[in-house]
Amino acid sequence: MTDNTHATTQPAPHNIPAARDWIRILAKYREPDSLRSTFELGISVIPFIALWVLACWVAQYSYLGAFLISAVNGGFLLRLFCIQHDCGHGSFFGNRNVSDWVGRALGVVTLTPYDVWRRTHSIHHSHAGDLDHRGIGDVMTLTTEEYHQRTAFGRFLYRAYRHPIVMFGLGPSYIFLLQNRLPFGLMTQGKSYWISAMGTNFCTAAIMATIVYFGGWQALFLVALPTTLIAASVGVWLFYIQHQFEQTQWDHSEDWQLHEAALYGSSHYDLPPILRWFSANIGIHHVHHLYSRIPFYRLSEVLRDHEELVDCNRMTLMESFKCARLDLWDAGSRKLVSFAAAHQLRKAAENPA
Repeated sequence: MTDNTHATTQPAPHNIPAARDWIRILAKYREPDSLRSTFELGISVIPFIALWVLACWVAQYSYLGAFLISAVNGGFLLRLFCIQHDCGHGSFFGNRNVSDWVGRALGVVTLTPYDVWRRTHSIHHSHAGDLDHRGIGDVMTLTTEEYHQRTAFGRFLYRAYRHPIVMFGLGPSYIFLLQNRLPFGLMTQGKSYWISAMGTNFCTAAIMATIVYFGGWQALFLVALPTTLIAASVGVWLFYIQHQFEQTQWDHSEDWQLHEAALYGSSHYDLPPILRWFSANIGIHHVHHLYSRIPFYRLSEVLRDHEELVDCNRMTLMESFKCARLDLWDAGSRKLVSFAAAHQLRKAAENPA
């Protein structure tokens, strides 16, 4: 049942324009610079390949050394995924075909079928914060009411899913090694998604076979696998923190508004400069959701020119860790709450003073 007792749209602070008014303001940042994009791609791909080769060479003498280099290289793989993300939005190159083919090539490296991911991510952007359109391209989030209506086993499964070991450890491994091998969510929506998934699988398998042939199994398990899994775990954390914070915004479809959900339901993850570089400014997520056609290297321009957006949903690295304890959307308080807080809210409702 829809709870209509609370206002669904957060009023804009006095110094911030209304959410939909930002579209006109942000439009001037949408044009990519092909030379800048090519440069950003080059300084991501070249070090990634160089570190990968170095790690394979070091593996002959030190397994630990090879693992440590691979762990660092996970940062470059993460950056390549973020560039693939921009390609999916058509914001990396002015030519959409160029963006798509660069994205498809990167999808082989990131183990992510590009056309499948682009479609599910588009669904995410179209319905982020909409309680009636959950399940594709998002982190599964139940309301407190939905959680309490589940059976004991159903609650156990949801708690297991939301546990940090699963969410940021086992989950990313499952997504990138197994789930991405099939076009889940789109399996009946056209052969193009099967072509994307199977084409990516074939190319990835060919690369893996080449790695084993020339570098042996140690190159696969000490270099390729750690790089992939570290990038996957950090990437899932970033995706999680972009919408899973206490003051995020969720509404049912009749009350949900696209631009308000984008601005108030997405965080500004204010990371240290080096982490901001490796994550390609994806922490400036409230701006990205408001206008996804802005290239990642221009998002910082938006904050420089519009300081009123800096503190909107801002959180630092240290502040973000407490968000791992938030699990359920409570419609009454309009906050994301922990299981313990949800239990206390339920007790208070059942036993009013």
